[in-house]
Amino acid sequence: MAGLQDIGLSATINLLSAIAFLVAFAILRLQPINDRVYFPKWYLKGIRGSPTHSGALVSKFVNLDARTYIKFLNWMPAALRMPEPELSDHAGLDSAVYIRIYLLGLKIFVPITLLAFSILVPVNWTGDTLEHVKDLVFSDIDKLSISNIPSGSKRFWAHVVMAYVFTGWTWYALYKEYKTIATMRLQFLASANRRPDQFTVLVRNVPPDPDESVSEHVEHFFCVNHPDHYLMHQVVCNANNLAKLVAKKKSLQNWLTYYHNKNERNPSTKSTTKTGFCGLWGTRVDAVDYYTSEIEKLSKEEEAERVRVLSDPKAIVPAAFVSFKSRWGAALCAQTQQSSNPTIWLTEWAPEPRDIYWNNLSIPYVELTIRRLLMAIGLFFLTFCFMIPIAFVQSLANIEGIEKVLPFLKPIIETKFMKSLIQGFLPGIALKIFLILLPTILMTMSTVEGFTSLSSLERRSAGKYHLFILVNVFLGSIITGTALQQLKSFLNKPPTEIPRIVGESIPMKATFFITYIMVDGWAGIAAEILRLVPLVMFHLKNTFLVKTDQDRDDAMDPGSLGFATSEPRIQFYFLLGFVYAVVTPILLPFIIVFFAFAYLVFRHQIINVYDQKYESGASFWPDVHRRLIIGLVISQLLLLGLLSTKKAEDSTPFLVALPILTIWFHRFCKGRFESAFVKFPLQDAMVKDTLERATEPNLNLRLYLQDAYIHPVFKGGELDRPRVIDEEENSPLVPTKRTSNKGSSRYGSDVSSEAGFQTNI
Repeated sequence: MAGLQDIGLSATINLLSAIAFLVAFAILRLQPINDRVYFPKWYLKGIRGSPTHSGALVSKFVNLDARTYIKFLNWMPAALRMPEPELSDHAGLDSAVYIRIYLLGLKIFVPITLLAFSILVPVNWTGDTLEHVKDLVFSDIDKLSISNIPSGSKRFWAHVVMAYVFTGWTWYALYKEYKTIATMRLQFLASANRRPDQFTVLVRNVPPDPDESVSEHVEHFFCVNHPDHYLMHQVVCNANNLAKLVAKKKSLQNWLTYYHNKNERNPSTKSTTKTGFCGLWGTRVDAVDYYTSEIEKLSKEEEAERVRVLSDPKAIVPAAFVSFKSRWGAALCAQTQQSSNPTIWLTEWAPEPRDIYWNNLSIPYVELTIRRLLMAIGLFFLTFCFMIPIAFVQSLANIEGIEKVLPFLKPIIETKFMKSLIQGFLPGIALKIFLILLPTILMTMSTVEGFTSLSSLERRSAGKYHLFILVNVFLGSIITGTALQQLKSFLNKPPTEIPRIVGESIPMKATFFITYIMVDGWAGIAAEILRLVPLVMFHLKNTFLVKTDQDRDDAMDPGSLGFATSEPRIQFYFLLGFVYAVVTPILLPFIIVFFAFAYLVFRHQIINVYDQKYESGASFWPDVHRRLIIGLVISQLLLLGLLSTKKAEDSTPFLVALPILTIWFHRFCKGRFESAFVKFPLQDAMVKDTLERATEPNLNLRLYLQDAYIHPVFKGGELDRPRVIDEEENSPLVPTKRTSNKGSSRYGSDVSSEAGFQTNI
């Protein structure tokens, strides 16, 4: 069991690691050759120029100005200087709201920590219970926890009262934050510049028609049912195979560029490669000639596939992006039911073009339910099967486990320094390493589920990751014994006993979570700002592949926030804070350091580095709020279970109301604010449309939207556009190929099968 000395050693190691990362970053960011690694966002905006273009030869690579090294930490105040409205304009609302999650952590836990150290720590410290128990191994940290209070003591009333105080403060902070972010989102939607997704809806599950193509069917339906607002549409093609060919061709072109550059640097020697997989085996040939011929072959395949996609009716998916003449018309369509049959003509707001995950648009709608059921089953087995290897790793990451597996190391690990190192550092780093591959697995599962936007994929993956951390990292770590014993304990006990089983183990695992916070939340965040992998990759590309300034820009990897992994990690720290605020308050300062440090680092990264792939208008916030409520309820149930083992019959019943009130609070916030994240008010849409018509009366909206929702592989090439009705015609005739009256009523009016039908635009 780790004590204060072990925690002190772990804190020293992690602090030194974090300081080393920060010093390395502060020096590397000043070097001209690293400028595109640490300030890529400004290059993408076209504001920053490369410092390697001018000056002496040495100064193009190394910063020789000694004065800049004196102020090498000026990035910290600079990261805090940009006001939030400017940050939102610069980086997007998603990034600005994401940063507020860290700030929310400080708002919640700083007052809670002050109260806990003023009231609960003295109450726990003076309990004097552990010292009077014979043959009990405990540390000074345990004397600061609720474990030091004797069973049946009246002191537990302090913990009950503080649980109510902490919960009330958390409610207040969450309510204020939800209200603020909802207002920020509505202001963003009302004031944002014109975007294609404001005028467009995604229509799925278009019913088949025996006489018309999907494109004709979509056009006729919306001409009749939205005659005053329909503008144009773009059907969805299954171009996944074509996209793979395009990506493969791009990869071959990169290799061709590499060998061209290599030959130019050393003209006397011709580059060669092998024709086998990745050039590892096969006949050795001239590299330039080989890749040139391979690109020519692939170009022919690409053109053939392009023709097939455009001409084959089977390549057309029963879905389309439908654009309207106004935001009001799009909002009306996206937020209403289009047919008496609720399973067809399904409409939703179209993601912005950058946010679309094109591969999943071709999945038939009926297949989605099956896919999501299978992935739910897969997630269940993944979550609970992972408890076995995690418990195994955790059992080895302690002195007893190591001595059992490697007994010859006993003389070494029993030394004072090694014992402190293993108990205070190894468990946290072992768990961190074990979870590295998990985000990739969960993102793959979300992709299989068929979500059509990158933002929804990340939100879904974040939900899976949160569940996994909750079950495996939190519950799997605090319950003693092996994974099989844990599972057996849960199966053999009634559900009402689970909070008590877990509650008993919570105080004993505080030291483990402290070490994990320092490894992941201190050193891990400092490593984030160093960007070691992007730094190495940029210089490798710059050395071997870059030929022009455009190539150098392409070699930059600004990255993004990685919401699917970073947000659940934040939720884990909130959960630890909620659980241990009453039980072991000594853990709270470590969490505060994480939130403060992460707020500073990620604010800097958002301003200077990250380039978000999409903008969802903070649509993820309801998920964040819900997971915070889940963490709060879990902490209340576990405290209830813990006090039930302490013979605190008088005070324990007063905790029963807390989770009930918390769930009511969540439902209140959901009803009050969530609509701002799922709907666009028609009033705001009309105001925006009216203002735009007044300021830009000659806007050609059709020209603005015509290429917005075309698959990226077709952009820049020839593509048949769906026929659209000229909105300036008073009563255009929409021809139809229907030769029967079948399905005519589905448009909501009588349709002539001979000559077409009239609609007023």
